[in-house]
Amino acid sequence: MALLRGGPSLSTMKLYRRRNGVAIETEKRNFYSEGLSFNHLFQQSEPGEWLRSRLSTFEKAGKADGPLLPPLEGQEVWAAGVTYRRSREARMEESEREADVYDRVYRAERPELFFKATPQRVVGHEGEVGIRSDSDWNVPEAELALAITSGGQVFGYSIGNDMSSRSIEGENPLYLPQAKIYDGSCALGPCLLVTEEPLPSSTEIAIRVGRRGGVAFEGKTRLSEMKRRPSELAGFLFRDNSFPSGCYLLTGTGIVPESDFTLAPGDEIAITIEPIGTLVNRVRSRDAR
Repeated sequence: MALLRGGPSLSTMKLYRRRNGVAIETEKRNFYSEGLSFNHLFQQSEPGEWLRSRLSTFEKAGKADGPLLPPLEGQEVWAAGVTYRRSREARMEESEREADVYDRVYRAERPELFFKATPQRVVGHEGEVGIRSDSDWNVPEAELALAITSGGQVFGYSIGNDMSSRSIEGENPLYLPQAKIYDGSCALGPCLLVTEEPLPSSTEIAIRVGRRGGVAFEGKTRLSEMKRRPSELAGFLFRDNSFPSGCYLLTGTGIVPESDFTLAPGDEIAITIEPIGTLVNRVRSRDAR
C-alpha cells in the first residue's frame, strides 16, 4: 500500500478544531462547520461515511480561525508502552532494578496500556507542554494516535506527544502515573485524519527538538518497527472497558533520546507523521503555572 499523496481525497478528510468551529479539508475543497461535535463523530458506527454525507450541509469556506485546539472534546487519551524494541531497551536502561519488567511486557501477549490524559490536560498544535518540577530528566515521546469510536473501531489518526519523566518512572515502575499524568503532559494534533485505509507500515515518524536556534535532538522511526498492530492495541483497550464518547490511544514510541538529553523550558518540539502533518509545541517555563 502506497503512502497517500497530495491532499486528502473525499474518502480521507482532515479535521482542524478551533474555538469557533471545525475546518474540514479535502482534496477538492475545504468546508467549515460551527456545530460539528467530535463527541457525536466518535459515536458513529461509520464516522467517515457519516461525515461525508454531511459535507454538502457545511459552508464551503474557511471561516474557522484562532489557535488550533486538540482534536477532541470528551475523549480520554490512553497510551501503550514498550511497543517498540528501542522503547524496551530505554526502559531497561533507566530502571536497573526492575529492568526485566519491561522485557517481559515487550514479549508478553498482553500489552502495557495506561491512562494518559483527561481532555483538560491535552494541548493542541502550538500549545505549551509541561515538564515536571520534581524531575530532572524529561523527554518527549513521538507517537501515532489512534482515533477509536465508542464501538471500538479505529477510524482515524492524529499525532501525539506523550511527555514523560524518565527519572520518576526509572525510580520505580509503580510511579508511572506520576511520570506520565500531569497538566500539559500530552499534546495532540494538528488535526484528526479520518480515513478508510490504515496507514502503511512504511509510514515514518520523525521528531526534532529545537533549542536556542539549534537542534538539541532529532530522530526517526517507522510503523514497521512497532511490535503490535494498532487493531490489537485497540482490542485490548476495549476489553471490559467502555468509552461512551470514544477515545484516543497513543501507540508507543520508537524514538528515545540518549540518557544525557533532557528537555528544557523554551525547547520547541516538532513531530511529523505524513499524511497527518506536523505537531509543534513549546516547553513552557517551570514557573508558568
